[in-house]
Amino acid sequence: MSAPKRRVPAAQRGARLARRTPKDGTSSLTPPRRNSRHTAPVAGTASGGPHPVELAGLLHEVTVRLLTADSLHQALDRFAAFATATLPGIVRCSVALIGEGGPLTAAGSGPAGETFDQQQYEGSTGPGMEAARTRTVVTADDLPADGRWPELADAARADGLRAVAAIPLDVRRTAVGAVSIYPDRAGAVDPEVLVTAMALAGQAEVLLGELHRREALTEGAEVDRAVGVIIAQRGCGVQEAYAVLQESAQRLGLDRGTVATRLVAAAARNSS
Repeated sequence: MSAPKRRVPAAQRGARLARRTPKDGTSSLTPPRRNSRHTAPVAGTASGGPHPVELAGLLHEVTVRLLTADSLHQALDRFAAFATATLPGIVRCSVALIGEGGPLTAAGSGPAGETFDQQQYEGSTGPGMEAARTRTVVTADDLPADGRWPELADAARADGLRAVAAIPLDVRRTAVGAVSIYPDRAGAVDPEVLVTAMALAGQAEVLLGELHRREALTEGAEVDRAVGVIIAQRGCGVQEAYAVLQESAQRLGLDRGTVATRLVAAAARNSS
């Protein structure tokens, strides 16, 4: 699956969410994700919702966990584990990111659901993939019986997944994807849990963007060091050295940063 090329502005996404109506017993009707601190209800009001102090604490904790991750993939693992442990009644959280023209990166946490997620990602279909494509929250109250994804019904039953809410992720200029939460029973996801999950997903978008920026800087420095090694070894120019590194990455089926890291490490071992 390739990442959608057209980005929908946040304001339009919120309006689109507000206009969606229930379909086949399931619903995509949810409050807009953006500016949730102004629109989401809080505990102690008639409409209910997460308490602001508790929500602030969760956002702080997820920020610390993600920003101290060593890699983007580790950050996804940490987010999935945190959401599963934090959100009441949620037995699994899955996160998927699709880079611009790149492979899908996924993580999950929970006692079941791996088969369902694997089939969803391999077939590029399912609630998470639909949320990523449409940029809307997608829900199913009875996942095994949902007519939108009949090919996933057996996997949902086998994994014991009863319902789902998939929340879109939009890491600016980097990737799109979704956070999927699976409650322990059929029926609509508790509104308070959904609002909390949406707030966590919104925070994760910002944090994952920062982690990607850091990784890009680190990779760029490592590539520059590898190019210097190639120049020293071959006595070639800078452009030729970059071409050699790129050709090596394609031949090995690895990304350029990984090849650069290995080359620099090998040069360090040989010189010691």
